[in-house]
Amino acid sequence: MNKSYIVLCCFFSIILFSSFKTGSECQYAGANIDFAKNQTEKALDIADINIVRYHTYKAINAIEKTQEKLAVCGCEYAIQDLKKSLANLKLATKATDLDSTRILLLRSLEDIMGSLNALEDHHLHENKEKNDLIAINTTGTNNEATLIKRKPTPTIYNKIDSSLAKYKNSLNKVVETVNCKEAKAFVVDIIDQCQNELLRDDLSEGKKYYYLRTKEITTKALTKIGTCETE
Repeated sequence: MNKSYIVLCCFFSIILFSSFKTGSECQYAGANIDFAKNQTEKALDIADINIVRYHTYKAINAIEKTQEKLAVCGCEYAIQDLKKSLANLKLATKATDLDSTRILLLRSLEDIMGSLNALEDHHLHENKEKNDLIAINTTGTNNEATLIKRKPTPTIYNKIDSSLAKYKNSLNKVVETVNCKEAKAFVVDIIDQCQNELLRDDLSEGKKYYYLRTKEITTKALTKIGTCETE
């Protein structure tokens, strides 16, 4: 058997195994992050601060178990968002009143959803790179492969909308129950954060849609808050 053929087979076997491992780590990380999101959403629905902390600790535990898997997955955007989320969850367990706890939890939820959205984009990028590699390898040496940037499928838009529906409900609850000035400062901060992200040139279409929708939902919440003149 040709030595070059054997070397080539070994090379592609390593690539395929590495790709499979990375994919499974990304899936594991996504499942854990989704669990953390659910626990954070539960915490936001509860008025007993001790039970709120119970669900918050479960979210923290899930994220901490995810970090190593996420590092192997290699999605930097998800890693960054998850670090911010973890920091706010830990602060939420130390807050002494429900208002401050809810604001920190909602901030954490927004970052958790950003992390999940980044993972979804990461999966798309991996598939695109594989398709590009196939296109390059199957194209003649004298021709260049045409690489087309595709917008996310409607399914991805639906996933983002579904995730943001929970965020919208939790945001409305914070606006209705938390001290006006604290709620307003939090909402303005989220809007500014979305605006800053939208100025970046390297955002995928999915990420742009996520930040546009988040900004739209949060801006409507700001309108409901008003001027806080009575406080």
